[in-house]
Amino acid sequence: MSNRRNFLKNSLIGTVAAPTIFTAASASAASSIKKKKLKNWVWLHPDGKDTTDELKLRYQSYKSAGITGLLFGGLSEKHYTEAKLAGLEAHCWNWTMNKGDKNLMAAHPDWYAVSREGKSCVEVAPYVDYYRWLCPSKPEVQEYLKEEAERILSNDWVDGIHLDYIRYCDVILPKNLWSQYKIEQRMELPQYDFCYCNTCREKYKAISGKDPLVMDYPDASLSWRLYRYESINNVVNQIAVVAKQQQKKITAAVFPTPEVARRIVRQDWTNWNLDAVFPMTYNKFYQEDVKWIGDAVKEGVHFLHDQIPLYAGLYLPDFDNDYQQVAEAIHVAINNKARGVSLFGHISEEVLKTLKEAIRTA
Repeated sequence: MSNRRNFLKNSLIGTVAAPTIFTAASASAASSIKKKKLKNWVWLHPDGKDTTDELKLRYQSYKSAGITGLLFGGLSEKHYTEAKLAGLEAHCWNWTMNKGDKNLMAAHPDWYAVSREGKSCVEVAPYVDYYRWLCPSKPEVQEYLKEEAERILSNDWVDGIHLDYIRYCDVILPKNLWSQYKIEQRMELPQYDFCYCNTCREKYKAISGKDPLVMDYPDASLSWRLYRYESINNVVNQIAVVAKQQQKKITAAVFPTPEVARRIVRQDWTNWNLDAVFPMTYNKFYQEDVKWIGDAVKEGVHFLHDQIPLYAGLYLPDFDNDYQQVAEAIHVAINNKARGVSLFGHISEEVLKTLKEAIRTA
């Protein structure tokens, strides 16, 4: 996952923010959220070199600062156990549709998505080498992902599964990356438009009577777009059944707003059977200021109809150690009805102090 974050980070440009002015209505909204108890999270990778004593101190400091759960990139009984002993939830952060496992690609190349150019992700990785996307329409892929979730959740020290890369490849990159990859994506380009494998084409044709590959403008077809939304929805909701059977939680890291997610990665996350959602409200990826984080949260909360919690994802490297801006980001998220935040990046003592004070004053 750190590769993915770095991929999206590379071309980002690094002001002390003006004080946020809160209205009576926003203060009332914040008060209402506090009654439901804020929860805050961290995305991180377990390091096998960490000692038990180190983990005890670290996770106790997280808990004291207001962090309530950890999203681990990988399985480590030691890390999960120490997190739980510290009073934290411990979830497995799992790459879902993006699977660059060489053994899997060699054994099942037919499981992988095919671009509108007719090239499989096994043959040509879009953008970066670790972008190897499975096709969500294939029953074999669906079964594989359900079995994977079941294996993860069968560990009694795992509290839940956190889905990432639960989408199609980016048909449009965030604008901040266009210059780095020398791309002007003012339209959907064939080499980044997925999936046009035989399974997808046949299933869509059975519904619509049309083959998307021979359409003049498949990017303009609303029914073809809907087919792909529903293909990912189906994968998520099948995994959700597995989680419920295991009596474990299921959450997901998603693109920042429902509109952005549908438009650039075919991700329809407001129709997923989740326990919580974690939009990656990384403002600089979209050349927006900190205030926009509140706008993104507001949109997501609106379309979720308060059915599940929304935790705003904050990308710490973008703040360039400006902790006043980190505090402002936490404030605008909570005051737009986020139930808390999730942090990606180095969790320093200063970050912990900032989080503790920000959630106290939000």
